[in-house]
Amino acid sequence: MGGLEKKKYERGSATNYITRNKARKKLQLSLADFRRLCILKGIYPHEPKHKKKVNKGSTAARTFYLLKDIKFLLHEPIVNKFREYKVFVRKLRKAYGKSEWNTVERLKDNKPNYKLDHIVKERYPTFIDALRDLDDALSMCFLFSTFPRTGKCHVQTIQLCRRLSVEFLHYVIAARALRKVFLSIKGIYYQAEVLGQPIVWITPYAFSHDHPTDVDYRVMATFTEFYTTLLGFVNFRLYQSLNLHYPPKLEGQAHTEAKASEDTYALDSESSMEKLAALGASLARMVVPLEEEAEVDEFPADGETTAQEEDRRKELEAQEKHKKLFEGLKFFLNREVPREALAFVIRYYVQPQWVFDCVNARLLLPVADYFPGVQLPPHLSPFVSEKEGDYIPPEKLKLLALQRGEHPGNVDESEEEDEEEDDDGDGDGDEGGENEEEEEEDAEAGSEKEEEARLAALEEQRTEAKKPRVMEGTVKLEDKQRLAQEEENEAKRLAIMMMKKREKYLYNKIMFGKRRKIREANKLAEKRKAHDEAVRSQKKAKKARPV
Repeated sequence: MGGLEKKKYERGSATNYITRNKARKKLQLSLADFRRLCILKGIYPHEPKHKKKVNKGSTAARTFYLLKDIKFLLHEPIVNKFREYKVFVRKLRKAYGKSEWNTVERLKDNKPNYKLDHIVKERYPTFIDALRDLDDALSMCFLFSTFPRTGKCHVQTIQLCRRLSVEFLHYVIAARALRKVFLSIKGIYYQAEVLGQPIVWITPYAFSHDHPTDVDYRVMATFTEFYTTLLGFVNFRLYQSLNLHYPPKLEGQAHTEAKASEDTYALDSESSMEKLAALGASLARMVVPLEEEAEVDEFPADGETTAQEEDRRKELEAQEKHKKLFEGLKFFLNREVPREALAFVIRYYVQPQWVFDCVNARLLLPVADYFPGVQLPPHLSPFVSEKEGDYIPPEKLKLLALQRGEHPGNVDESEEEDEEEDDDGDGDGDEGGENEEEEEEDAEAGSEKEEEARLAALEEQRTEAKKPRVMEGTVKLEDKQRLAQEEENEAKRLAIMMMKKREKYLYNKIMFGKRRKIREANKLAEKRKAHDEAVRSQKKAKKARPV
């Protein structure tokens, strides 16, 4: 008995995907609106595992979406707003064509708007989820806040991004949450710890720039539209957690303003916005009844040993100390220094790099290497963690010694002593040349005496008859460490012999990667050695040069 004939492409992966054109027709949207809706809702195209099967035998290049995602978009209320906006544009164009200015004003007053609050709640059910996805939002808002006011993007968007970014900087300052800073070619990387979540973002340098022509600013503006809504929610929640006014209110303003202007916030005018963006004044806190903070008892976690508990306690103490790194210090900034970055991160005349290096090192570094006119030490990235076999620069070793509380000056002193010895050796070259002949004569006389003694010993050995005699033995001490190492090597060799073919292949790949890493580290060490020798030779040349 034969069953029903199974038709091709009517089950399985072929029915789980839909092409972009079909999805667009299903939603009755234009390509620009469809792309905008997908960005706002977080829907992205997918690459099927069996593309030919999904494409019904065709090999043409197509963009595929999951069918369940498109069905999810069918119930989105923003789709109706997109259609209303199309009708609004059509009516507005018609009114302009007929010069009906009253109708134009009426249509502009009733322009359809939509909110993205429900989408933010859908995509981030908890506040921690929003914090984990805050990196891109911060980077995009800081980028848009530096844009010039041209026709590429709306002025309101630029102002909104600037306001939200300044608010977030004020929160990081108030919470003392900054952990790492790195000055790169692209911009300044920051890392802050917010409610236990590490957040990394990049801010561009404050240079004037032209808009590149190969960038689609409509797509970027759509992302920014969603990110500004998300960042507004996050800022409000973070300010509430620190008991701060939101929108932010300056501390002096909260005490001086009268009751009538009690609802006037710091961002209501351009002057107050400039004061807030200066990052110099503290924010006002809400008035709450003072309560004594109860000390919380600390209990070890499940499976946590005493050593682990001690390490955790030391880490917490180091974090508390890091929060008050620049407390009580005053900085005088020169006018060519990027003020906002230093005002965000921070009576000595030092280079600005000292501030960022101190944040990364979690301690106040010696200022002797950062005086004006002195060659600055390398700016090490805090986002790089060296593993076993990696090359560690000498500056990083000195920094680790400082963090351990050791004095790293021994390395510098030994290098200086070596240089002095080299100089002394060069200076005594003439005297050494005069005594060369005497040294050669002494060496020849010593070699003749050694030869005579050796011949005499051989003659004595021939004449004497060899008699059996008992020699006193010596006790050989076993090196336990060497024996343990030999046993470990033997066990490792046997384990490699017992491996399966696939396991041995993976092991060889791992060892190849380790050897390659060691070769790269050795190459970097040789480059550093050559660089140090070149610098040393330049110093010698400067010393030898007549004034």
